[in-house]
Amino acid sequence: MKSYDDILEKLSKSTFRSKFHLKKKDLEYVSNKGMETIKSHCLLFVKERLAPKKQVNDGKQTPMRNHPVFIAQHATATCCRGCLKKWHNIDENHNLEDDEIDFVVNLIMKWLEKEVQNASGNN
Repeated sequence: MKSYDDILEKLSKSTFRSKFHLKKKDLEYVSNKGMETIKSHCLLFVKERLAPKKQVNDGKQTPMRNHPVFIAQHATATCCRGCLKKWHNIDENHNLEDDEIDFVVNLIMKWLEKEVQNASGNN
């Protein structure tokens, strides 16, 4: 299995995926809430919006703004079951298993950590 860094590097080469970055208000939200709270939000969003097998509204269940996790989901191609299939080879015809949920959450959190780190100038 590829490392999260390798996956993020591949995603960064996508014109669409590379457009996503946290804005100042998103960075402030992460700073105010802390990474543990953000991770709990992430897990909740993934379980509610992504884990059930392919949905009727697939591709529209993740907003493009209003929470740092949503931005991260688009940047990491974990925004819908179609993107999970295309980018991460996770079949869309089953409920996500615990290890798949962990993969998605950890990938999102890794992207968020990198965004915070880059914004603070600590590359």
